[in-house]
Amino acid sequence: MAFSFRKPVLTLISFLALFSLHLRAVSSASTTPSSPIITTEHPLDPLTKDEIALIRTIVLKKHPSDATFHYVGLDDPDKTTLLKWASSPNKNLVHIPRLAFVIAIVKSQIHEILVNLKTRKILSDNVHTSNGFPTLTSDEQNEAILLPLKYGPFIESVKKRGLNLSDVVCAAFTVGWYGETKSIRSLRIECFMMGETANIYVRPINGILILVDIDKMKIIQYRDRSVEPVPKAEDTEYRIEHQQPPFGPKLHGMAMIQPEGPGFKIQGHSVSWANWKFHVGYDVRAGVVISMASIYDLDKHKSRRVLYRGFISELFVPYQDPSDEWYYRTVLDAGEYGFGQSMVSLEPNRDCPPLAQFMDVYLHDREGKPVLLENAFCIFEQHGGISWRHTENGIPDQKIRCEFGGEIGGDCGQLRVYDNVIDWEFKPSGSLKLGIALSGILEIKAVDIKHKDEMKEEEHGTLVSENSIGVYHDHFYIYHLDLDIDGEENSFVKTDLKTVKVTDGSSKRKSYWIAEAQTLKNESAAKIRLGSSPAELAIVNPNKKTSVGNEVGYRLIPAMPVHPLLIEDDYPQMRGAFTNYNVWVTPYNRGEKWAGGLYVDQSHGEDTLAVWTKKDRNIENKDIVLWHVVGIHHVPAQEDFPIMPLLSTSFELRPTNFFERNAVLKTPSPKSWKWPACPKQN
Repeated sequence: MAFSFRKPVLTLISFLALFSLHLRAVSSASTTPSSPIITTEHPLDPLTKDEIALIRTIVLKKHPSDATFHYVGLDDPDKTTLLKWASSPNKNLVHIPRLAFVIAIVKSQIHEILVNLKTRKILSDNVHTSNGFPTLTSDEQNEAILLPLKYGPFIESVKKRGLNLSDVVCAAFTVGWYGETKSIRSLRIECFMMGETANIYVRPINGILILVDIDKMKIIQYRDRSVEPVPKAEDTEYRIEHQQPPFGPKLHGMAMIQPEGPGFKIQGHSVSWANWKFHVGYDVRAGVVISMASIYDLDKHKSRRVLYRGFISELFVPYQDPSDEWYYRTVLDAGEYGFGQSMVSLEPNRDCPPLAQFMDVYLHDREGKPVLLENAFCIFEQHGGISWRHTENGIPDQKIRCEFGGEIGGDCGQLRVYDNVIDWEFKPSGSLKLGIALSGILEIKAVDIKHKDEMKEEEHGTLVSENSIGVYHDHFYIYHLDLDIDGEENSFVKTDLKTVKVTDGSSKRKSYWIAEAQTLKNESAAKIRLGSSPAELAIVNPNKKTSVGNEVGYRLIPAMPVHPLLIEDDYPQMRGAFTNYNVWVTPYNRGEKWAGGLYVDQSHGEDTLAVWTKKDRNIENKDIVLWHVVGIHHVPAQEDFPIMPLLSTSFELRPTNFFERNAVLKTPSPKSWKWPACPKQN
């Protein structure tokens, strides 16, 4: 039995407005039965089964042998043309070619292939000769992790440790880059024990170095350095059916009914709900992509664009143990493993509630064949709490209590070790709240230590159980947010909040604060490290103003700022340099999607957001992109073992003078919503 490792699963997106609408997905490499083909109705719709099969046919016609497909995705349409199409009453008059971008390895060369699906022709075919390799396929990972189980020296190492080979499973890790001038496509393989628990990753077989050449698919380096005790299986099981008494408190079930049916509508991949409209896309690297989000303005009697496109561009997870067996664990998940190709099917009434609606998508395997992912997303509403509330006691003989609750939100994702819950909450107030919650299993280092008092040297982590160190690490996520606030021409405004002292006796106060706004003109000025001084950050449209003269905008209410602790010329940090600042702003560039570069595996940090912004381009009154880095420094604790409860962070994009007044002021709560009466307590 073999498991692949570190496969991110992008998943649930939920949206609320007295309810929340959830789009959920989880990851696996398994192939599911075929289902009806999605007919594309929108230029941003994901590739269909027939389209992926056609792309394969076209590519193999030119390269009939030895081609492996590492990325097959929709090539982004020209933005200007797409916006013209979206606003046109007769969309047939606006031609948008349906193009696909393919990265394939053919006879050890990396090809970038652009395919026109209508003409069935290859428009370009270029060979990548710079540093870095494409996203790994699930198939080659699964093949690589089986190699040790048939490798004589490894079998001997297992016997030497008194372990049973039939209980061993392995996982693949990318190797990073540490100054080498030449690289080959390779993976480090780490192995684990199953035995009496499903929690294999907390039982590592440490002390063995295995390096695999994945082009030749053979072990090219092997070293058995030392024998460390394998952590015990006792108390590592997380499945409830395998737990033993005593159990925790009994929790009562909850249910929500919608007598009038769901409040959202889905047409193809376009979703409308309350005052929001948006498109749900899919990419094998990014996973879920939200596009063309607009909100209806009751006062202006029209929909106004907020977000052209948003997705998680990259992750960076550097572990902090510099030893030979750990230093290379500095993962860039999206570029190295891919979110989308790791998603798994959702189960009705288990992963999603009874009224949920599901979407299927197609991805591709190593041979370029379409693979159906059934129930990739589910969409459902959920109560979202209170949007606004007020109790008025100041009017004689009256007590007025008003409130409105609602939003749409939530998205649950999973890595093989960590589960990532990625939330997009669309609120009728106009706000978008984006959250990340982590759960899952720590990466454990096996040690011959059973008590903290035995730790005589730095172990780079916390002793979370006997023989088990939870290694220190970071989680960084960078969002690509192409905000179009009421149009494409936007500016980035930083408003500093400054203390003013009263020294002239003009007030009984000794101090107050003021807001000083500044429109930042270039990329270098827009690199922001949060936390040093209070400031408000907003994307505004300087060409549109409210009736009282304010520029319409959206404010970033950032996540708790987390900064990298690695030095900037450390090799992992050079590759993850997009984390050097919490906020970046760049002019829109169709080719600048991936903050860690197009080719991330063993990259040298030469094609990152940090490099692009050295051009110091103008960002004033331009089509601009906001990049926001959120993160967590993770110092493991015993409560994180054997499986970690949710650890969360979030940020919000909030209307700032975008509307003339509170956008939900005239939105009544649903008549059918009722809270059941609580039983009286004795």
